[in-house]
Amino acid sequence: MKKVIRVLILEDNAADADLLVRHLTKSGLSFVSKIIESRKVFEECLDTFLPDIILSDFSLPSFDAVSAFKIIKRKNLNIPFIIISGTIGEENAVMLIKEGVTDYVSKNNYASLIQKINRALKEAEELVQKEDLIEKLKIQTAALLLANQELELQNAEKEKRAIELVNVNKELLAFNFISSHDLQEPLRKIQVFISIIMDKEMEKMSEAGRNNLKRIHVSATRMRQLIEDLLDFSRVSVVDHPYEINDLSAILEDVKAELSDAISQKNAVFKVNALTPAFIRPFQFRQLIYNLTSNSLKFSIPERKLDITIESVILKYNEFKLLNLPNGTQVCDYWNFTFKDNGIGFEPQYNQIIFIIFQRLHHREEYSGTGIGLAIVKKIVDNHNGIIIADGNLNKGVTFNIYIPIMEQNTEI
Repeated sequence: MKKVIRVLILEDNAADADLLVRHLTKSGLSFVSKIIESRKVFEECLDTFLPDIILSDFSLPSFDAVSAFKIIKRKNLNIPFIIISGTIGEENAVMLIKEGVTDYVSKNNYASLIQKINRALKEAEELVQKEDLIEKLKIQTAALLLANQELELQNAEKEKRAIELVNVNKELLAFNFISSHDLQEPLRKIQVFISIIMDKEMEKMSEAGRNNLKRIHVSATRMRQLIEDLLDFSRVSVVDHPYEINDLSAILEDVKAELSDAISQKNAVFKVNALTPAFIRPFQFRQLIYNLTSNSLKFSIPERKLDITIESVILKYNEFKLLNLPNGTQVCDYWNFTFKDNGIGFEPQYNQIIFIIFQRLHHREEYSGTGIGLAIVKKIVDNHNGIIIADGNLNKGVTFNIYIPIMEQNTEI
């Protein structure tokens, strides 16, 4: 179920407010809204309505967007603030964005509004995650300091070094998450300024200037995708998500719904055989299935219907042992998840290379991507103490087999 977004609209013109609400409704956004026009009611709504996002006219008879945004800053609230106005002017827009306003949209052109709302909400959510992570790091650091003191008293140098290594690894992952998130703010401003130039100045520029600006726009978009993928990689590196018994059917349907446009465009057909329940981290396995599905859609053959086959079974240890897989040393039964497609595939010598972060087998001009998706898949499998094997064949597709050990705590499967 989609989250219902609380939208606070600061607008004194009833017709403009009605037009805005109708546009949001038509876009499919799940929301509730409150329309206000005074400072007093605005401050009350911050405490009672608890908005997820604020859409504000630039100038009202008794109040204005600048004053409203100052209240947000004074209260230290992390609420996206988008100005919607037909009279703001380019200089005022640039000034407000420098001050920290999330974005602006002209009343004459709502085409990009929903995209900007979704992006602003996503960035606000990531900021909350960042702050939570920083707080956890403070707690962990304090706990590690205490543990280090105890280790020094016990003179257990070997154990002390092991804990320090874990600490460094956590800090590196946290630094990657925080720095990747912090890169989004200047990048967002770059993209906003590019949009302003493309909207206002393109006709005045030379052909070479327009081409260069388009290249900048493409590079900025690619950088945003890279940062978002790095954030995903950081998230799956933190293994504090709980294990649950899950047969993946609900997760698979959720992924198919999210990728429905691409699935329809590629004419993809899913064949889902028996899905045996497994003891997994559902949050991470959703990312795994999403990445594998997205990978199949991206590397499909245009003139061929894309077939994706998914199944999972339990392998007894004697059956698993016959596979003679690397690192398969745990003496137990295994849950085997298989994901197969008939896309472009790859030569067998790349079966291991594809899981290395930033590795790409194709030029960016042929297929988009950052080279992180399958590295995330491998990391998720590692988090489950599992094994992943890729079996690629050029122009015939690829089969991914994942083997997760069934330990004593989940023998009820």
